[in-house]
Amino acid sequence: MKPKQVEEFKVWLKDYISDFYGDDEFINANIKLKEDHSYRVCEEMDYLTASLGLDDNMRRIAYVSALFHDLGRFGQFVKWRTYADSRSESHAELALDVISETGILARIDSRESSLIIKAIKYHGIKQLSDGLDDDELLFCKLLRDADKLDIYYVVIKYYGEYEKDPDGFKLELELPDIGGYTDEVIDEILAGRRVDYIKLRSWNDMKLLQLGWVYDVNFNAAMQRIKDRRYLEKILHYMPEDKRLEKVKDKLFKYVNRRLENER
Repeated sequence: MKPKQVEEFKVWLKDYISDFYGDDEFINANIKLKEDHSYRVCEEMDYLTASLGLDDNMRRIAYVSALFHDLGRFGQFVKWRTYADSRSESHAELALDVISETGILARIDSRESSLIIKAIKYHGIKQLSDGLDDDELLFCKLLRDADKLDIYYVVIKYYGEYEKDPDGFKLELELPDIGGYTDEVIDEILAGRRVDYIKLRSWNDMKLLQLGWVYDVNFNAAMQRIKDRRYLEKILHYMPEDKRLEKVKDKLFKYVNRRLENER
């Protein structure tokens, strides 16, 4: 893939997203959320691929997977007014539909486009499936880590905005803000397991799920950035105190520190 092609993809995406803006302020705010997220995931991807010392072409492939990973989000929100896949369709599959219908990746090498498609297809699932070759696995892991890094940034920002002005909050709340926690969700995190979305009942459960994402971080550089930016502490700041939450906090911090120590 040539550098010029990456620039062309960036222009194409900007034009593609522009068609989803209109007169609905709620839709516009949520489209803007995912547009900005897409570009920041590209920045996180640049950071990760540089830390791994990948060659320039591999870095470009990874960058384009980040650029296009949420292509399905824009049509999803306009049609269903939600980003919850469980109440609409898989946003990853919707992204692949856009890629297929527009033929946007037809201009690059078939192996490169295949790697991008695989990374997008698997970026949001709970666990990567078997059967991926080494390169496919690498790009899938890279996109999953880059995506998480920016989602942490996004949710912390909006948890703060919601706390200041819940009535004026313009973005979607995927789950009700009813307080408390679901015991089963806490149990999963304390057992060192990633939480399934189907078990979530409240907005606090969503925060617990996001805390538990550290169990699915693949690269030391991503884990170090989570620690340095104090993402876990910042999410915990927006959660009500609870004895079991203290256990969750202790479990996660020990896990992060152990991972970083073991990888040095």
